[in-house]
Amino acid sequence: MTNLFFSETSPGRLAPLRAAVAAVVVACTVVACSPVSDNGGGGQSDGNQSASQDSFGTPADPAAVKQGGKLVIALSAEPDALDPSLSRSLYSRYVFQAMCQKLYDVNEQAQVVPQLATALPAISSDGRTVTIPLRQGARFADGTQFDSAAVKATLQRHLTLPRSARKSELGPIESVDTPDPQTVVVHLKQPFAPLVGALADRAGMIMSPKALGSLGENFASAPVCVGPFKFAKRVPQNSIDVVKDSNFYDAAKVHLDAISWHILSDASIRAANLRSGDAQVADSISTQDVGSLRADAAVSVLQSQSLGYQGLTFNIGNVDGVGTPPKPIDRPIAKNAKVRQAFEYAIDRKALVQAVFNGLFGVACSPISPASPFSSPEAQTCPAHDPAKAKQLLAEAGVQTPYPVTMLASNTPDTLRLAQALQAMVKEGGFDLKINPVEYSSLLDEQDRGNFELLQLGWSGRIDPDANITNFVGTGGSQNVSGYSNAQLDAVLTEARQSNDVEARKKLYGQAVTILQQDDALIYLYRQRNLTAVSKKVQGLQVFPDGVIRAAFAGFTK
Repeated sequence: MTNLFFSETSPGRLAPLRAAVAAVVVACTVVACSPVSDNGGGGQSDGNQSASQDSFGTPADPAAVKQGGKLVIALSAEPDALDPSLSRSLYSRYVFQAMCQKLYDVNEQAQVVPQLATALPAISSDGRTVTIPLRQGARFADGTQFDSAAVKATLQRHLTLPRSARKSELGPIESVDTPDPQTVVVHLKQPFAPLVGALADRAGMIMSPKALGSLGENFASAPVCVGPFKFAKRVPQNSIDVVKDSNFYDAAKVHLDAISWHILSDASIRAANLRSGDAQVADSISTQDVGSLRADAAVSVLQSQSLGYQGLTFNIGNVDGVGTPPKPIDRPIAKNAKVRQAFEYAIDRKALVQAVFNGLFGVACSPISPASPFSSPEAQTCPAHDPAKAKQLLAEAGVQTPYPVTMLASNTPDTLRLAQALQAMVKEGGFDLKINPVEYSSLLDEQDRGNFELLQLGWSGRIDPDANITNFVGTGGSQNVSGYSNAQLDAVLTEARQSNDVEARKKLYGQAVTILQQDDALIYLYRQRNLTAVSKKVQGLQVFPDGVIRAAFAGFTK
């Protein structure tokens, strides 16, 4: 979970991304995709673009950038474990992007493209055998060879490591074969439509078998992958450094000597570091700073619609930690859906977005983006703001008002503004909301342990909607920190995972949203835009709709 997400914009502005994502998903039958046309969706890196215009950044011009130098990125929260099997933070994905390549990647048009694979998978007629051709000549940062055995070792670790966050993402894998060093064959128990999307994220990051053998569960202390950069050092709560990897198969395209991520949770401090030159990139800029940064001739603002959401998660069964069987929690808000529904009725999403984020973000009522080809009227149904209805439901639930609720939230200024606005808003509906702010990595630990009543957090989003839903609300999902379990919902999500038909999946996801809104274990609030500020002294930094800062092939202007 992260705090960078997808913005709901007008139909005209949604069209390019909707078309691109639709092209990918329509082609993604069973477990694979077919190439799609390379049209639309582009963007310029002009920092003075309007709020409606996507700007992903452009690749560096090799003739215009100099070799060497260290790029400093002011990062809004500390990454969690630098272990692809365990990581759950967007901020870790920023670091991974520079040092841990994947079998597949996502481009600016939200298309799946090969990375360590050489082509999109070949699929058997029954959809249960997936053959992936691999790049030859690639080496891990420790000098060992990248091959099919390494892919198999990584996938097996994702599936078997006790704390793995990847297991449910990979679906019903039965076995993995390696007929030769350049070929991996994945055998599935049933067809699994979201697999290729998973392999374009952390599940597809291949780790060095040598490092896995020596480090085991401590892989995050010195991670070794295939990538333009390799891990150098980490100072907890402060910084993470990587340096250029001479073993990288395409090292000639790497211009920088090093990249350093500096943890600065205050958006105003990140912006100040950018202006002073102490940093050249500022992640997750505040909506309060967008106007002044756009007006700065020395700065570009990259922005794009994200694929995810921000929301509120209730703990209704996470007693022994994420991934363990749900157990009853003796709190009315955990036991009675009416209390959670009342909380949702007490929220005015439009007023929240306008007051806290200057209207730059959009309301969200489900995990399905309006831009998704899987969206439908059912998926976009939104309970109205109705404080009187909230109080009625609380009365029906037999609880005294004001009903006290404690919310765990990150301690960043933007999140605290949101929390305080929520606090004032739900009071009218009969709730006494108390705020417990903590540092981001601590928040992730507390949510996993189940040490919360209500949690404010979100998800950066993936191109296949299954990855935005099942892991979080499916029984036993690797990121189901709510401890939520509904057999009816599980059946709907399983059917959607196995379907080859976009229209059928669209209908099923509409049904899933209806069930989710009845139980309200997770209340969806709003969709963000990815907002990143970059010094014009830097070329080649890009941010796509997946929200990941791509800095590996950037360089300083000559």
